[in-house]
Amino acid sequence: MSPFAAAQRGLAAALLALCVGACSLRQVAVDSMGEAIAGGGVFAADDDPELVRAAAPFSLKLVESLLVESPRNRALLLAAARGFTQYAYAFVQQDAEEAEAQDLARARELEERARRLYRRARDYGLRGLELAPDDVGLHYWTAASWGALIALSKDRPDALGDLPRVEALIERALRLDEAFERGAIHVFMIGYEPARAREHFARATQLAGGADAATLVALAEAVCIAEQRRDEFESLLEQALRIDADRAADHRLATLVAQRRARWLLSRSNQLFAE
Repeated sequence: MSPFAAAQRGLAAALLALCVGACSLRQVAVDSMGEAIAGGGVFAADDDPELVRAAAPFSLKLVESLLVESPRNRALLLAAARGFTQYAYAFVQQDAEEAEAQDLARARELEERARRLYRRARDYGLRGLELAPDDVGLHYWTAASWGALIALSKDRPDALGDLPRVEALIERALRLDEAFERGAIHVFMIGYEPARAREHFARATQLAGGADAATLVALAEAVCIAEQRRDEFESLLEQALRIDADRAADHRLATLVAQRRARWLLSRSNQLFAE
């Protein structure tokens, strides 16, 4: 081999090594950012839901951009499943329900948007479960998004056929870690398993270390309305509104979102209960 050819091969090898190294560093950077975003602590502790409403779309699109670079990143897939579910529930679906009395067309438009967001969350969750079938967070958020999608699709019989899959996901999450997110799985089960709702309520309250706004709202909405227990309904929601959101600072936003729903539900008491 001539000296010139040897030099060319050496240069090519060096450039290849540089490229591989750069790609590796890029992947490490993407994965590190994914782990940081997946924590979700900044939004969870925020005391300004409207600020989070404005910031969340950018954060969600950033997660999706990173997933283009790292499509098999479990942490990013979890962040996407969780983030789109939370945004759809806390802002889009709640807005739809509040708009229904004044502007039915707007309410239906928002419902359709919520369905699209829940569907996107579910699909990210399912992708994550292919990589990490024993991840309790992926089971929970996939079930939560899918269940919410079905609840908003009651006029579509084909959607109801997916209920057994949602049931399998949430039951698997319960077996993996019933204490996940301070009893969030039991809060989910309050609405999903009416016959054992109060049992799940008690366990969720215990795991949360006391009364939790989301747990109180779940029992009021899922059980008291169905059983036409207005006094208990109003008592639970008023109790939720008295909770100090700063008591559990790392879940401050969830408390404020639940309290918004509690106020809305109280405003509809006369419509929800027979005289």
